[in-house]
Amino acid sequence: MGNWRLVKRGRLFRPGNLPLAVNQRRMRPIREVPYPIFILLVIGFVLQLVWHGTRPGPHANPESLPNPPATPVFLLASLGDPLVIARLSLLWLQAFDNQPGANVPFRALDYHKVREWLMRIVELDPRGEYPLLAASLYAQAPVREKQRLMLDFVHEQFLKDPNRRWPWLAHGVIIARHRLKEPALALQYARAITDHATSPHVPDWARDMSILILEDMGEWAKARALIARRLDSGNIKDNRELEFLKKKRGELERIMGEGLR
Repeated sequence: MGNWRLVKRGRLFRPGNLPLAVNQRRMRPIREVPYPIFILLVIGFVLQLVWHGTRPGPHANPESLPNPPATPVFLLASLGDPLVIARLSLLWLQAFDNQPGANVPFRALDYHKVREWLMRIVELDPRGEYPLLAASLYAQAPVREKQRLMLDFVHEQFLKDPNRRWPWLAHGVIIARHRLKEPALALQYARAITDHATSPHVPDWARDMSILILEDMGEWAKARALIARRLDSGNIKDNRELEFLKKKRGELERIMGEGLR
């Protein structure tokens, strides 16, 4: 009969369906289970749910971040390609706050070790921007000392390559001014951009931050002197920037004149 096979009672089954038919015959409806056994099954199921609900989850230790290996060890492990090991190390560091069973907040991490890891990664990939981006993210932690530690790291790395790393220090200016409420620190970072980021590719607004912070601090004479220095440098080619600086100088002179009355 081809692929068909005759079974008991004249019913036809395909060979592949035979196990299913047999299994269906062996299955018993739940109403046939003895009542005491059914009660025990229900109690066991409830106890299992309670046990899983009361079990403590895996404990994540935020202080377990290890110290980074020395740079020569990294270079040896990289097999001649430090960029790969640098990026893998950064991915590992960024994923460290996601430990099994817990989400470790940034503020719980050991920031001195975080800084050491970021420094190693920058040494392996000096032109990479991701370590400074990561430092800017770690600076969001609502702990003043840890924010300062990350901002100081960004400032230190900025001075090594100011024309490429100025965006991260500009972000540090904003954090120092508006989150830390430390205008003097914000001014220190802003002046570093004005003095060291001299490439024509650095936008004028980044160099103007120090002027605006000085004005905000009430240091009008210093802000005016900085404007004069920028105008006298002859490096400003944008007419809109020239107009802005001249207008700002006029505003400062008017404020200073009113203060002398």
